[in-house]
Amino acid sequence: MKIQKFGGTSVGSAQRIKEVVKLISKNDSSIVVLSAMAGTTNALIEIADYFARGNRESAAAMIGKLYTKYMAHIDELYSTEKMKEQTRAFITDKIFNVLLSYKKSDFTPQMAKEIVSLGEIMSTNMVANYCNEQGLHAVLLNAFDFMRIDQNQEPDINHLRQNLLPLLEKNANTKLFITQGFICLNHENKVDNLQRGGSDYTASLIGAAIKADVIEIWTDIDGMHNNDPRYVEGTQPVHHLHFEEAAELAYFGAKILHPTCVLPAKAAGIPVKVLNTMEPEAEGTLIDNIFDPGQIKAIAAKDNITTVKIVSTRMLLQTGFLRKVFEIFETYHTPIDVVTTSEVGISMSIDKIDQLANIVNELKQYGTVVVDQDMCIICVVGDLRSKNIGFESAITNALRDIPIRMISFGGSEHNISFLISLKDKKAALKALSQELFN
Repeated sequence: MKIQKFGGTSVGSAQRIKEVVKLISKNDSSIVVLSAMAGTTNALIEIADYFARGNRESAAAMIGKLYTKYMAHIDELYSTEKMKEQTRAFITDKIFNVLLSYKKSDFTPQMAKEIVSLGEIMSTNMVANYCNEQGLHAVLLNAFDFMRIDQNQEPDINHLRQNLLPLLEKNANTKLFITQGFICLNHENKVDNLQRGGSDYTASLIGAAIKADVIEIWTDIDGMHNNDPRYVEGTQPVHHLHFEEAAELAYFGAKILHPTCVLPAKAAGIPVKVLNTMEPEAEGTLIDNIFDPGQIKAIAAKDNITTVKIVSTRMLLQTGFLRKVFEIFETYHTPIDVVTTSEVGISMSIDKIDQLANIVNELKQYGTVVVDQDMCIICVVGDLRSKNIGFESAITNALRDIPIRMISFGGSEHNISFLISLKDKKAALKALSQELFN
């Protein structure tokens, strides 16, 4: 069995849904994981925000606008009046009447999660109905029946396996299952979501739980590219990546995948394919545990980086100094991206700055603190083992005209990272492509 995940743009219109159903109709057996239709989640977040601010009139106006949009999608998608009426009834009663009911309640953060979950519920219901109208027998699985996170916000793998497998066995003669990505219940059995990686994460978790043959991530680009096509012309899809290479690229800026989503697949040894719904015949990117030696694969960039530098002579020959510094970041739940150290200083990069003031205040007890914002991490990924002489010099030579603030190398055999000013990002990406790929 294969897992296929389709993102919001892939199901962003009635025509796109029809194309997706053509793709999934070719499978022998599959579980299809769907995101909300493009733009829906943002609209639901805005509706929840209006409710949270007590602006019920604006929330109701947005609900009405979204309702009109979905009624138009229904008219365009289905060919029979019976299926149109069935879908209209579900969308009206189970979605939009529920949304309007929040006008009568004192709004809570939990309600916001419930509102956001409705996007995936709508898309899966609409696609399942269209499949059945087209003669494809599709079983709609409710993600709330098997997807759960624990008190640490981590997926409950045992719960997933114990509850999903019986649902599949109950429908043993069914070849097509459809379910929601992103949404789940928490340890209190309240509506929640996976946050990191969203629907990609759902697909990977399900694939690992059922030991799928392959996990396909269908998006609007033909695989992971060797550079950012928004800034560099002539980029090419990378046809093969090791899981660790893909995770590095995803973490450091490649938006097609979230780094967490490859971890369950990697652990289970299940290959992941990144494919393009607009060009389904394109090769895309295959991600697995096979390593291609002697190759530089791709470049990625991560924006909105802040650096925190602490200089202290107390660090010299002292044990425990680094631990004290890192514990401050841990206390404020702020992950560190890149670290460089010297005898009397530490430089760290972060992308989460909501607790920056508190972190800086505590760091000042240990030394002088300097903060720089509007920075960018450039990451080059490939076979960067020490025996490959010349790769590092080629990379640094490409950046000879770019002011570099930090370099991180040696922590991984797949990645070398440079911290530069955000204003130099485009020039750096172009220079690296020219040196490494052209």
